[in-house]
Parts: sequence; structure tokens; C-alpha cells
Amino acid sequence: MRRTRIAGAVLLAGAVTGLAAGPAQAQEYRYWSFWDGKGSSWAYATEGPATVRPADGAVAGFRFAVSADSAAAGKPRAAAGFDAICHDTPAKDGRKRIGIVIDFGTAADAPGGERPPKARTECAQVGEDASAGEALAAVAQRLRYDSNALLCAIAGYPKSGCADQVKGAKEPASSASASADAAADGGEATSGGDGGPSAGLVGGISAVVVLGAAAVWQARRRRG
Repeated sequence: MRRTRIAGAVLLAGAVTGLAAGPAQAQEYRYWSFWDGKGSSWAYATEGPATVRPADGAVAGFRFAVSADSAAAGKPRAAAGFDAICHDTPAKDGRKRIGIVIDFGTAADAPGGERPPKARTECAQVGEDASAGEALAAVAQRLRYDSNALLCAIAGYPKSGCADQVKGAKEPASSASASADAAADGGEATSGGDGGPSAGLVGGISAVVVLGAAAVWQARRRRG
């Protein structure tokens, strides 16, 4: 049903949340960020998972963390290696394989009373035209969105809240601290640390929200 497809596009467009505060205020938020695998490293995504349609062999990463600026945003700590993630999933005609890395973050970034699950990797085998958001939905159940179609939880984590402002949060951990947290939480640390792109978090995420909204508008236009 076309209405269902449009609703799905709205939900997937929210996989990266838009934050209203400006970077000058240095306000920190607890949220899911979206990353593109680049060889064995990560790059902060410039589009939302609803609009990105990865080719076979791509890797998409999702990281839950507290951050005020994308320069300090925590990358997924598992390596972005497609072969390691999808080596047990044979290729199929008419389908593509996308490696999915889900990093639930550290105990320090977890909401009160919760402990992050162990980081996991999955190989999503989806249709050739599938988006990164559809690949995530294929391998991770209990995705939770808010009324504005922002991604709030993956696999039920966190149990509540959505891009909440964090008061009194500490400065981002160093690479050494991130490695220690990874070991404690069952994740894998990468040698690149947790640095993201130099652009402000708000600017990058705002662009993603605009792109997601454009995708929804196009879907509605086709319906008309």
C-alpha cells in the first residue's frame, strides 16, 4: 500500500535526529548517530539512512553516544570491514549485502538505570534498491521512533527518551578512555579514536533532516 510506503519513509528519515540548539551553547545530547564505513574507518554520514542507498559491499554504522559537536561524536568502535561482517552470507542475484554495525555506546553515555547492550554486527541482505535504513530494519528489531519520526532506539535501547539534552555531561573521552570503555562494554575499539568531521553537529544533522524531508515530499508527490 502506498500509504504504508510513505509512512515507512517518514520513519526511516528520522534515523539521525535534528537538534535545535546551536553549537555555541555547547549543549550535549544523547542520541543515535549514523556513519558510513570507509575501508576500515568511519566517516560521519552527510545524508540520512532513508536517502542513502548503499551498494553491495557497503557498511553502515550506528553509534549511541553523548555529544555536542560532530568533531567529538563517537564513532562505532567495531571496524568497518565488510568481509568480516558478511563472510558467512553468500551473494544472491537481485539482492545486495550491507554490513551493519550497531554500537550501543558506553556505560557513561547510558541513560540513568540502563546499561548498554554488547555491540553487534549484522549482514543485511536486502533488495538492490534498499536504503541503509531498510537494511537496519532488516536486522534489528524493536526500532523506536518519536512523533517527529526521529530514531530513538535500536533493539529497544534506550528504553525511553529521544535525543535528550544532557546536563552536566563530561568532556568526550580520549582515544585511550574509549578503548577501555570498549573492552568493558564488549565492543571493539578502532585506532582512529572517536573524532568525527569538523563541522558542527547541528549543521550536519540539520542537512540530514532536510534530505529526509525531501524524500517524504517526493513520496507524497508521487502519491498525488
